[in-house]
Amino acid sequence: MDRAQKEAVVAELDKAFAESGSVVVCHYAGLTVAQMSDLRIQMKNAGGQVRVAKNTLAKIALEGKACEGLAKHLVGQTVLAYAEDPVAPAKVIEAYAKKNEKLVIIGGAMGAEVFDAEGVKALAKMPSREEVIASIVGALMAPGSNIAGAITAPASNIAGILKTIAEKEDA
Repeated sequence: MDRAQKEAVVAELDKAFAESGSVVVCHYAGLTVAQMSDLRIQMKNAGGQVRVAKNTLAKIALEGKACEGLAKHLVGQTVLAYAEDPVAPAKVIEAYAKKNEKLVIIGGAMGAEVFDAEGVKALAKMPSREEVIASIVGALMAPGSNIAGAITAPASNIAGILKTIAEKEDA
């Protein structure tokens, strides 16, 4: 790698660390190219990215960022997973690590909060942004549907009573 390529990698990682909701660091020794490609596809489908970079370049990109403490996890063969949604990288990595023991979760960061592997697993159990939005919308819509049901119920009851009276008169 020449100096220009290194600067490009640092700039890319700098942007990733600044804009990501969370970053997860893993060891990937022993993963095949096909397995790594599968992980990349799964992360892309979740709205994130997987990046293998030299630890020294990643540490340079971390300087001055809120998640600067993540540098302590950058030892050995590491892969970075990151996304705008804070929960997405943890969910994808956790699910993939369960299927493939060669991917080992080391730690992660969400904003200035740096955590270990157990913290990443706890983050993976949290609902995603879409799930939270759906539950909020459901909670907001529930009173409206309850009111609509209460308003239309008497009308259906009256219709049922009128039908019963009409049947009695016919008999």
